[in-house]
Amino acid sequence: MGSRVKIQYVSDEEGKPVSVIVPIALWREIESERETAYLLHSETMKRRLMEAKERVNGVSLEDACEKLGI
Repeated sequence: MGSRVKIQYVSDEEGKPVSVIVPIALWREIESERETAYLLHSETMKRRLMEAKERVNGVSLEDACEKLGI
């Protein structure tokens, strides 16, 4: 995301900022970071994520679908 992201503030009748409008790319980045933080809250999920990150062998989508019967 570039350093010149245009964020728009929404104010109430008194001029107090109550909301923001952000570009969708920035919103997706924020959501991704929130999801990662949530998953890392659990020691079990943290371990699973780290194990998955280090994994070099995977299963193709076709093989996974076949094993799941879909």
